[in-house]
Amino acid sequence: MKSTALRRTTAVAVTAASLALLLTACSGDANDGKPKGENDASASAAAKPDVKALSAGELEKLIVEQADLKGYQVQKPKAAEILHSGDVGADKPACEPLAEALSHVAPGDPGASVQRKAIEAKKGKATSADDILGALGAPVTNVTLGSYGGQGAEKAFASLKTAGTDCAGGFTAMASGAKTKVSKVAPESGLTAGDEALAWTVTADMNGQPFVTKLVVFRKGNTLASFASLSLSGTVKELPKTVVDAQAAKLR
Repeated sequence: MKSTALRRTTAVAVTAASLALLLTACSGDANDGKPKGENDASASAAAKPDVKALSAGELEKLIVEQADLKGYQVQKPKAAEILHSGDVGADKPACEPLAEALSHVAPGDPGASVQRKAIEAKKGKATSADDILGALGAPVTNVTLGSYGGQGAEKAFASLKTAGTDCAGGFTAMASGAKTKVSKVAPESGLTAGDEALAWTVTADMNGQPFVTKLVVFRKGNTLASFASLSLSGTVKELPKTVVDAQAAKLR
């Protein structure tokens, strides 16, 4: 039984890694059909020229750290793990902002962005195979902060709101020639943060099995915070409220 469980966990880990790859790398035509780049940036600056994007260094002082989250291990991702706006694709242009947020990329055209991983710590030591499997299934919340000039943050949030509606029935995300089907995007309620906030349960089809991610985004001024919470078990039951609250407190 233990070996069967371990094999299943290994398989889930592979599919989870595939999902991470799917949502953190992409085909070369990811930007097709999406108005991004210089035109958006210049239009945003013209509409709201007094608002300037924060630098990456300034965002580093605002993103959650270990001291902000008791019961979590907070890590800074390696440079090779960090993707950018043009690195993620979707078969429907309207769904690309969701794919970006799921892949730990600040949607739209941020002036700068930074990322963290918050891993929920299991209490006690792992003393059995079941304990080890449980620890491997602990939720991991990927936090991304993006800062925007002009009305960029408002536009990015609006694009996510539209995507949540237009892509409710699913879409296909692409990464390095691979495709994964997101079968459902369901709205979540009961969470407030920043000036405006949204949350969804995103279900993907991973080798015939459902893989659930909880996704939260909120805007505070010209900063957009996104949170993608997932587990190697394939299921996350709750929104990452503790992490969201800790991040919101640092952006007040």
